[in-house]
Amino acid sequence: MRIATLATSSLAFVLTWAGAAQVQSTPAPEGHISGPVTYENIAVYFIHGTSKPGPAPLTLAEALAAKTVEVRETGSVNELQIENLGSRPVFVQAGDVVKGGRQDRTLQVSLLLPPKSGRIPLAAFCVEHGRWSGRNAEDPTRFTTSVAAVPSREMKMAMQAPQPVAPAGGPAPSRQQQVWDNVAKTQDRLSTAVGANIRAVASESSLPLSLESLALGKLRDRYIAALKGAGEKGGDIVGYVFAVNGQINSGEVYQSNALFRKMWPKLLDASATEAISHRNEAKSELPSVAIVADFLDKATSGSGKTTPLNFGVDRITRESDAAWSFETASADGWVHRGYLAK
Repeated sequence: MRIATLATSSLAFVLTWAGAAQVQSTPAPEGHISGPVTYENIAVYFIHGTSKPGPAPLTLAEALAAKTVEVRETGSVNELQIENLGSRPVFVQAGDVVKGGRQDRTLQVSLLLPPKSGRIPLAAFCVEHGRWSGRNAEDPTRFTTSVAAVPSREMKMAMQAPQPVAPAGGPAPSRQQQVWDNVAKTQDRLSTAVGANIRAVASESSLPLSLESLALGKLRDRYIAALKGAGEKGGDIVGYVFAVNGQINSGEVYQSNALFRKMWPKLLDASATEAISHRNEAKSELPSVAIVADFLDKATSGSGKTTPLNFGVDRITRESDAAWSFETASADGWVHRGYLAK
């Protein structure tokens, strides 16, 4: 993915942190990056490009709300079932959190479900420890909402990146254990950042219930108010990268502006939450647009490992010295690319 930038001194500017949204843009041909838009300790860079023609697929959140997709329990912590009952394709993104069932889960890979898909397996990780029964009035056999995404780069790494070689002293923690550990770490960081315990009485280990904390929501709303509009202005915005405390965190790019706009509220919510969890830490200078472009280019360079999913969709994983990239693609072209800084 070659991102165009202008090789001029204008890219080498240094930005300082601000309490209100700021926008700077680097003029460049199609495929350029604009920004950053900043608030407190987060900086958002928007990726502009040409959209794939045609309507965007439904998101998982939309399809669950419309009851055209069902996500079901299987009795296995790390595998669910999903079925598209409707007449439109549905996009499912790695890191989407589904609430309910016997335990709240997050989904491991991005995929595109065709209409009338039938039941297929769906790799997942538990983001709630200990519960294995229905909660309150929720159906223990199904998941009915997906309004949140994983708000932790470390958790995404545990879920998606190839695991390092086990240390000589013994086996490395399982992916699931790493996810649980990162849920607890995220809850601790957020509780410290907002000055209140964000764990829910109904299930203290549940990540989605913690993300519904009123104290956290009040603080997160300030970030969203400052940043949300910037992602809705351009008809050619197809993705974004964000930095926290001056360090590039991760990014998401989509086949079209229409799909990006559908995902943007959930993405921003998760990005703002992650920034809040680190708001009391030291801050560095913001990366320039050129540095962000280099991050994306290097993450997608070189050969990749292709893993077939369902319905002719592949997952292509690439690694650079600084980042991982994960691409969901089919014969019709790529749908989504995710980036994680190491």
